[in-house]
Amino acid sequence: MNKNWYAVYTKKQCEKKVASQLSKKKIEAFCPLNRITNNYGDRRKMAYEPLFPLFVFVYVTEAEMAVVRQTGDVINFVYWIGKPAIFKTPEIENVAHFVGTYYNIKVEKIAVNSSGMVRISNEPRIDLNIGSISLKTTSIKLSLPSLGYAMSAVTEKSSIDEFDYGFENLKMLI
Repeated sequence: MNKNWYAVYTKKQCEKKVASQLSKKKIEAFCPLNRITNNYGDRRKMAYEPLFPLFVFVYVTEAEMAVVRQTGDVINFVYWIGKPAIFKTPEIENVAHFVGTYYNIKVEKIAVNSSGMVRISNEPRIDLNIGSISLKTTSIKLSLPSLGYAMSAVTEKSSIDEFDYGFENLKMLI
């Protein structure tokens, strides 16, 4: 039988627990965690919270779905047009890469399009100084059409390649 990625609904704040219980049952489970930086006066603390509240992704066959349903704190599978929704492997892999690379990720709902393509777009923020252009930060956005979400994160200047634009190029941009 073929394995597919499915999403399951969980009880509130039980995503990590469900992923752990499924892993103990030898079921591949993925609960993407967002690294959040919290500032407490003079110190910063990193916290991890589920990127998609109430959801855990599982890679199972149809026969293993009953085991997933019987797991504590699992409510049910996510359904799309009367059947459990199947998610594309590249989208799950891209989510895993995105949460492993960036932090303080923002998630927004978009229209569900099961035949759409995963798309990454860059939105640079540019400072124009006399005689130079400097790239301060850039926003990376990942659209996941079959999940119905888009994720975005801001990355610092040090984590991207810098380009040296001369003053001549500045005139062409204006």
